Amino acid sequence: MADADFRSLYVASIASHAGGQVATLGIPLVAVLMLQASELEVGLLSMAAQLALLVLGLPAGAWVDRASRRRVMILSNLGQAAVVALIPLAWWADALAIWQLYLVALLRGVTGLFFNVAYQSYLPHLVGRDNLLEGNTKLEGARSVAQVAGPGLAGQLVQAATAVGALIGSLVMVVVSVLVLGRIRDREPARRGARDTRLRHEIGEGLRFVLGHRLLRPIAACSGTFNLFWAAYLAMFVVFLARGLDLSGGAIGVVMMVGGAGGIVGLFVNRRIVGRLGQGPTLWVTPVLVGLFALLVPLTRPGPTVWIAALGQLLAIASMIVYNVTQVTFRQGLTPDRLLGRMSATMRFLVWGTMPFGALLGGVLGQWLGPRTALLVSAVGVSFSAVPVLLSPLRRMRELPVLPAEDDTAEEDTADRSGVGEPSTR
Repeated sequence: MADADFRSLYVASIASHAGGQVATLGIPLVAVLMLQASELEVGLLSMAAQLALLVLGLPAGAWVDRASRRRVMILSNLGQAAVVALIPLAWWADALAIWQLYLVALLRGVTGLFFNVAYQSYLPHLVGRDNLLEGNTKLEGARSVAQVAGPGLAGQLVQAATAVGALIGSLVMVVVSVLVLGRIRDREPARRGARDTRLRHEIGEGLRFVLGHRLLRPIAACSGTFNLFWAAYLAMFVVFLARGLDLSGGAIGVVMMVGGAGGIVGLFVNRRIVGRLGQGPTLWVTPVLVGLFALLVPLTRPGPTVWIAALGQLLAIASMIVYNVTQVTFRQGLTPDRLLGRMSATMRFLVWGTMPFGALLGGVLGQWLGPRTALLVSAVGVSFSAVPVLLSPLRRMRELPVLPAEDDTAEEDTADRSGVGEPSTR
């Protein structure tokens, strides 16, 4: 039963992430190719996609902890499909405008926030804590497959049926994900008392757990800084490919598809790198590598050397995957089940909450200095995000701590002990 349910989650995640990847490329291309949006407008579009993290990031975790996480994922995907459908409808009505793209990006951010919080919180229940590393690796593999297939498919759809046509393809894939999630038969046990406490208290509990932990704090600081500059980088990435390198929609899709293959590469080398460096050192080495490899993109010139940009993106994403698998597995293994949603949402608020500002930063830098320089500045900033981990005990810890299995049931005692940052060894 568990294996069949995990396979359903795996397939659903591929469909959902692929649909999201198609929309992630399709919406900016609608702005750049069809509405002739400026660099600042594209930056604001990217910012709108991340605003939900600031507004709903913290309460989302408490809400998810009160509900069926599987049901939250299904409803989130249904919401995303409905939102994406607004763009083709506006195009058919000859009423498409940049403000509509802002609205769609904002609402997609809301549905994506709830899906991802529920997604990460549901996995420990489905596979058990002993299988978290394997489960996270496989699900990161699913996302990597989506990162390879999604942009390539989006590029071809853009070539064949315009950027609006690509969004219709995104809608179909998200609906497929909903249908597959509906096949999961494993049900979560009821969480007693979840509705008897105030939302503010539950949010505060998640914040205290993360901010009171000596090892989670530097991870949050590193990831938050990383995402600030990575969001600035991504805001100008498609603009640079389209205008700086003069690539067509199909060629942009191919470049992003090659870059997405870095996710698969990262999964293949993940265990080897962590085994060689240790878990703690991996958490500062990989952000440095992401920034260095990302520098290859703005150093590329129009012409045959465009593949240097694709290679840089591949290596950057491979390094990012190694970082993500390591730190997400650590966070899940350290957190009591009743706090998983709040921990995940708190971390997302802290580390993804910087992304709207990063997207705005990328748009401002692109408008002021040009997309190429904006990418250069952003890539350097990504490398410097490793500083909080370098200044923490994590930099030398080959094995990171994990919550003992028996502590997962001792909820109140665990919450008290986790706040002071002294977990048992892993």
